[in-house]
Amino acid sequence: MSFLDKIFSKKKSQSVAKERLQLVLINDRSDISPEVLERLREDLISVISSYMEIDTEHIEMDFDREGKKVALVANIPVTNIRRGQRGNRDV
Repeated sequence: MSFLDKIFSKKKSQSVAKERLQLVLINDRSDISPEVLERLREDLISVISSYMEIDTEHIEMDFDREGKKVALVANIPVTNIRRGQRGNRDV
């Protein structure tokens, strides 16, 4: 496969389209509106921030589906653990 074929390959756009469609279907099936999802994101950030310093610019939240089950998957970069404050339990 030539360099240009790799750049303009339909496989990449097909897989991206498939992932987007899966997300739309998951959101429809789980009946979570974008507004509710944003409030959930804000609440999670608020709670986690009381225990840790996090990089809010690089948070990734997504839904993962396995069969009929849907899981919320979050990647939240932690920059520092707060010690001696609300989250006082050291693990």
